[in-house]
Amino acid sequence: MIEFRHVTKTFSQGRSAVTALDGVDLTIGDHEMVGVVGESGSGKSTLLRLINHLEAPTSGTVLIDGEDLAALPARQQRIRRRGIGMVFQQFNLLANSTVHDNVAMPLRLQRRRDSETVMQMLDFVKMSRHRDKHPSQLSGGEKQRVAIARALATRPRILLCDEPTSALDSGHSEEVMATLREVRERFDTTIVLVSHELDVIKSSCDRAAVLEEGRLAALTEVSPPPPLRRYDSYAERAREFLT
Repeated sequence: MIEFRHVTKTFSQGRSAVTALDGVDLTIGDHEMVGVVGESGSGKSTLLRLINHLEAPTSGTVLIDGEDLAALPARQQRIRRRGIGMVFQQFNLLANSTVHDNVAMPLRLQRRRDSETVMQMLDFVKMSRHRDKHPSQLSGGEKQRVAIARALATRPRILLCDEPTSALDSGHSEEVMATLREVRERFDTTIVLVSHELDVIKSSCDRAAVLEEGRLAALTEVSPPPPLRRYDSYAERAREFLT
């Protein structure tokens, strides 16, 4: 469970202070997929960075399973962060590394060599046949699926997604969201998804948190996600949609 208890985060900007989050109270249950929406500058990315403790709150408390990461020694913080994966808007893949090596990177950082897990994650996102390619040889949707496989390599309990579809066309966006829905179903992962695309939030999330000028303006239930459907190709998806 993720809990924000009256969390405020301010940043210094010259001689003044900018408030990114202002008194946010929010609870995200285990295995939920919660969307976070709001205009640019509303505090969405700051909220994610507080969950994985890349930032600490100025006041208030962020709890992960009842534990305040800010109160832990640095080494324990690093260990706890291993249970939190991250998917980025611009994929953040290493251009000079193969697909296999990109997915293996977080395991190498933990001094683990586990090619079996790497291939399991690539199989899961249907990218195993591309294991020896480099990112420049992939489409945007394929890059994001590799990024999801990389985030899953350490089997995180929480997955944070920062605008994972905004750089993709509609077809690839649907593929990525189908993959994320299956991540939750297969691995019981809690997913926090930041997006400005309301259709993405409505099609996939259980609830949506609406931020406005750093405050939680609304927390709403969202229609249940559609049944899982994975397509082997764009042509298959288009054919079913159009008939």
